[in-house]
Amino acid sequence: MASPIRIAISGGGLSGATLFHALHRLPHLDVHIFESAPAFREAGLAIGVTRNAQTALELMGSTAIQALEHAGAVPMRGVRFVLAQGEEQSKAIGEVDEKTAGKRLTSIVHRAAFLQELLADAPQERLHASKKLDRVERRADDSLSLHFTDGTAHDCDILIGADGIHSTVRKIILDGDRAATPRNTGVWLIMTLHPCEEAQASIGKDSIDFELPYEYSWIGRGTYILHNVLSDGQHGQLVQFVVASKDEGVEPDQWHRTVSSSDIKSLYQDWPQHLRTAVDEAKPDHRAMYLWEHPPAPTYVSGPLCVMGDAAHATTPWQGSGGGMSTEDSLILSTLLGRSITPRDAVAALKAYDQVRRPRTQQIVESSRITGDILTGTSEQLREYVDTPGKLLSRWDFILDIDMGKHRDEAIAIMERELEVR
Repeated sequence: MASPIRIAISGGGLSGATLFHALHRLPHLDVHIFESAPAFREAGLAIGVTRNAQTALELMGSTAIQALEHAGAVPMRGVRFVLAQGEEQSKAIGEVDEKTAGKRLTSIVHRAAFLQELLADAPQERLHASKKLDRVERRADDSLSLHFTDGTAHDCDILIGADGIHSTVRKIILDGDRAATPRNTGVWLIMTLHPCEEAQASIGKDSIDFELPYEYSWIGRGTYILHNVLSDGQHGQLVQFVVASKDEGVEPDQWHRTVSSSDIKSLYQDWPQHLRTAVDEAKPDHRAMYLWEHPPAPTYVSGPLCVMGDAAHATTPWQGSGGGMSTEDSLILSTLLGRSITPRDAVAALKAYDQVRRPRTQQIVESSRITGDILTGTSEQLREYVDTPGKLLSRWDFILDIDMGKHRDEAIAIMERELEVR
């Protein structure tokens, strides 16, 4: 009987946890996951799980989609894009609900709750916290020795970097290429959570009814607001607000900035009163983060190393697809590695993964940036979307309507061809 293929996942966020959830059940794989933080946890508030991502979870197996349900995901019944400034204020320029779409829409889930469910039944001896990857040694037999900053090491056959936008594994794979590091898009955002009753009181029930789980995007002139409803197991229904704006003179290496209450009042002074009230919190200052993305990489793979999720294709959030792309990555990698019998097979699996995933994910990163310019009112194309009903929503078609089964089968065929060549 062949020895198990030893797989290491660097990064214990949602991307790595989703892949680990699928792989650790396979008896011919010896999978371990390493997280640099002292515990497996997720930063940030909520994540949208689009229908393509939900299909990917279903194709990975019943436990994956159940993890989403157990985490308290709230299905959005509709999505609405509305102009918030100018003579056409409050004009909807894109709107869809489950009935008109004839399809399920995005579900919103708290990141920490979803991560907890994905790792709920994980063998504890395979979860390693406080393990920040320092360097990787490749041996003559193509096996790997991972060295961590605490002085420990781990041997494996395959290393999968799910270590986020600052990925160490990406830098190793790209080895000095300019695409190894991310770039600043100049847009900052602030995310806040509010109890549903508090949010309803501030925004007014005549304007928005939070009992109807719709996601709203409000488009201003260089400004933007999103709000949606999510569930928290301890606090019940919560409303997430996202406030964003674009800076023209931002420093290229700037990750955060302080936004004062007066800044927000100035930026949103021409917005409808109920929206100004909702974003005008009592805090004098807010910590905002800039949105970064990865330039297109020439490869996601180098021999027995690969990257996935934000380590491969960090994107702006404008089309809600960062988590979806990671979930798709997990489906393809778990399918291909699940068909691998030897480390040689697994290397062929990584090559097939790169060929099928890189074009799609880089197209989404580019589309998201352009969509962000439209939604923040800084694009010259905005007028086209205002005047053409349905055009804005069509930007999501290639993302949401992918046939995930066909996508998976394409990757399998590429892997089989790669093995035949060998």
